[in-house]
Amino acid sequence: MVNINVFSQLLSFIDRDIFKKLVSKYNSDKHHKGLNSWTHLVSMLFCHLSCSDSARDISNGLRSTTGNMNHMGISRAPSKSSISYMNEHRDHKLFKDLYFALLDNLWNKEPNKRSELRALKRKVYLMDASVIPLCLSIYDWAKFRSNKGAAKLHTVLDYDGCLPVFMEISDGKVHESKKANSFSFPKGSVVVMDRGYVDYGWMNILDSSRSFFVTRSKVNMKYSVVKNYQSDPMLESGIIKDQVITLSGESAKRYGGKNSGLYMFWTAQRAMNMNF
Repeated sequence: MVNINVFSQLLSFIDRDIFKKLVSKYNSDKHHKGLNSWTHLVSMLFCHLSCSDSARDISNGLRSTTGNMNHMGISRAPSKSSISYMNEHRDHKLFKDLYFALLDNLWNKEPNKRSELRALKRKVYLMDASVIPLCLSIYDWAKFRSNKGAAKLHTVLDYDGCLPVFMEISDGKVHESKKANSFSFPKGSVVVMDRGYVDYGWMNILDSSRSFFVTRSKVNMKYSVVKNYQSDPMLESGIIKDQVITLSGESAKRYGGKNSGLYMFWTAQRAMNMNF
């Protein structure tokens, strides 16, 4: 049996013909002296996947895989000085073009058919935020708790491919609803988000621009039912409520209600996994 490590298996997904064409385009293997562009790519990928902090970590880490280097397509592990030289003198655009070329190749090979949303022909965007812990003594601007620091990454993903179309970093105290209107969505699109983004004023803007939103309601949301779409097949599939609602109370006076035309489709599902 041949022992092939996981890193070598990941490298096998890279189309070498595409890579060779880009190497020829940038002439990056000229005077390479045994450390070609593929060795450079392997070194940089190993750096990211192993969370290496220095050129020494990359060199020693690759050297520890002796016996598996042939499976990675390299003859020897580069020294730390060689890694530094390659990073300084070789064109980074080779890796940039490789990323987009591989993305197009894989996308055409395995197109995203959106099987779960086959009947939905609209653009779908996924909106969420992630808290990134930081050392408060170093990042004093990122005060999150009394003794903790954090930054918050606000992200909007395109459902087709799950690639980011908007990203913004703030300190950890900034609430999701405060950043909700930082990005404009195309007319007719669907925005999927958690209830941290529930802001009736922003939802009114989405509704006015003829965009749709899918979210979880807050427990204290006051509303009135306009129309029911309940049926036995819905109950069997796990949907317990399918209603058109309008806001009531103070929220209705400010943003919703019958006068403003802001109506919401309120669907409650037992499992709460809408497969978006």
